[in-house]
Amino acid sequence: MNIIITGASKGIGKAIAEQFAAAGNSLFLCARNEKQLHATADELKLKFPQSTINIKPVDMRKKEAVQSFADWCLSFGVPEIVVNNAGQFLPGSVHSEPDGILEQMIETNLYSAYHLSRALLPVMIKIKRGHIFNICSIASIAAYANGGSYSISKFALLGFSKNLREELKPLNIKVTTVLPGAVYTDSWSGSSIDPKRILESDDVAKMIFTASQLSPQACVEEIIMRPQIGDL
Repeated sequence: MNIIITGASKGIGKAIAEQFAAAGNSLFLCARNEKQLHATADELKLKFPQSTINIKPVDMRKKEAVQSFADWCLSFGVPEIVVNNAGQFLPGSVHSEPDGILEQMIETNLYSAYHLSRALLPVMIKIKRGHIFNICSIASIAAYANGGSYSISKFALLGFSKNLREELKPLNIKVTTVLPGAVYTDSWSGSSIDPKRILESDDVAKMIFTASQLSPQACVEEIIMRPQIGDL
């Protein structure tokens, strides 16, 4: 199967790529950091020689770059699975965060998924097959201190995902919203947080892979995951 994963060079995106590569799929990965993306691709090719790893450095904040990435992916065929994972977290409060943070969060966390989905959906609709995963956050359903524009953008992504699910039901395309709590990624490295206190990237990846393996008539609409002893 052809699997598209954005923001795939590290963290949750990389863990998702590992799950699908292990199953021998053809992966189409993108990320902003070209060096890190190449390193991830080399690692995946060595570890999972049965899979095909295709990469393209992309800044998903830019509509034209997203369209170019979509066209590149479609040149290989129609994707069966699309994982809108590209995102960024910048802490802050609405009343005091620097000017422009909201725009940056919306462009990165919402528009990236919106524009890529719109670019790919015409061909997916034509064959009436596919599965889109949108990586939201617990911040999509619960406000918290220092969440600021990040939380606003994730609330918006959840709204997009819910609307997309309703629109695509009769077209036989699945949409799954993934809402993880704190996951130990680079955002937490160097902090005082015990890695055992929060989720692992692989926890999220395993749930996504499992949801993708169900029968055609079954759709997991939402995956909500939290650390065992609760949110931070």
